[in-house]
Amino acid sequence: MAARTLSAAVSHVGRIRANNQDSGYSGAYLFAVADGMGGHAGGDVASAIAIRRIREVDREFPSAHDAEFALQAALIAANQLITETVFEHQELTGMGTTVSAMIRVGDQIAIAHIGDSRIYRFREGELKQITADHTFVQRLVDSGRITPEEAAVHPRRSVLMRVLGDVDAAPEVDTAVMDIQPGDRWLLCSDGLSSYLAEERIRHALASEMDANQVTQRLVKETLDHGAPDNVTVVVMDVTEDVPDDVDDAATTVGSAAAPLTFEASTGRKPIRLPTILLHPLKVTTAPEDSHFEPESDQYFAELIAEDRRRRLRRRISWTIALVAAVVVLVGVVFLGYRWTQQHYYVGADGSNVAIFKGVQQGIGPVHLSSVYEDSDLRVGDLPAYTRENVRQTINASSLSDARAIIRRLEAAAESDADGDGTGTPTPTPTPTPTPTPTGGAHG
Repeated sequence: MAARTLSAAVSHVGRIRANNQDSGYSGAYLFAVADGMGGHAGGDVASAIAIRRIREVDREFPSAHDAEFALQAALIAANQLITETVFEHQELTGMGTTVSAMIRVGDQIAIAHIGDSRIYRFREGELKQITADHTFVQRLVDSGRITPEEAAVHPRRSVLMRVLGDVDAAPEVDTAVMDIQPGDRWLLCSDGLSSYLAEERIRHALASEMDANQVTQRLVKETLDHGAPDNVTVVVMDVTEDVPDDVDDAATTVGSAAAPLTFEASTGRKPIRLPTILLHPLKVTTAPEDSHFEPESDQYFAELIAEDRRRRLRRRISWTIALVAAVVVLVGVVFLGYRWTQQHYYVGADGSNVAIFKGVQQGIGPVHLSSVYEDSDLRVGDLPAYTRENVRQTINASSLSDARAIIRRLEAAAESDADGDGTGTPTPTPTPTPTPTPTGGAHG
């Protein structure tokens, strides 16, 4: 049985923006998402023009490569239409849009992509990003200059390197042909989803038993729960062999492409209301920096690379300062710990003599934490057996005066054991027995 597809599309303006500059489409064969550049007047117009032109290729093709060529041609045609619209409406100068689209042809799909909207594939529990973002920070990540975590907070994370619009007469579009199989779940989304919802959350939603429509609704809801500072558009396409009889095959257009075109500039943001702040005090409550296109000129890249070097230098300085601070703290802890040990005393054996030691009995590897503070004339061998063993095992003292008192008690014990029997108790001297005097008179 040939693989079929079930799909759904949904788009939401988000909690911050005033208008929806996203557009989406889910048809019989074509699935697409476009994200208008929010920093320019007419981002909604650009995405709407793109989707309306691209959806004209929602039809069956003899091969995936034919579909790939048709999809690429449709994006180039959309780019020309946007340029012509700007020529007629000068107030829209600079508008543009990203596009991620795919056409199913049998057991394959043809993909066309430009910008930072994304296509994901969920297969056998694994989520994989199929498209590559055409952004400046992604270029830095690919070149190893920064990490993906650093890219998420980079000051130029909103710079797009490739878009459809009047900014480039011949934009470079990525295309590819890939195999599909029953059980696949494909996701197309604007960066309003991928930038604010962790991939693990996306994977978890796609792994659920919900149908395509329920999954799109869940993903949008989770984004709204995270504050949804940007427009968010989601298209989900399931590849299956079991198609219910009541499936609605009608094409769905969402976002700005589903509304009449208006050629009026918009601020692109709406005022923050008190309920939004109260309901989402820990969420994003301000609009993200607007995406915008910047040309790939040598001077531009030289400036960006210089800035990136300055950022790396600042990062190294920060790490150095942090390392020095950590070393200072460690030295301080060691110093204070050593001082604490030197406030303690105990009595022990220093060779053959009894002595007062300053410090603690423990050591750290070869380092001893105590030393002889005061020696005495008392010999360990002069002590009674039971005290002699105590001294060898050391006797703790609460203070220096207490240690000296212990020495005096030991000296007294040694004196009392002067006979050397080892008990500490003097042996009594035996009393001599008197010789008895004989009695009786003389015998004559």
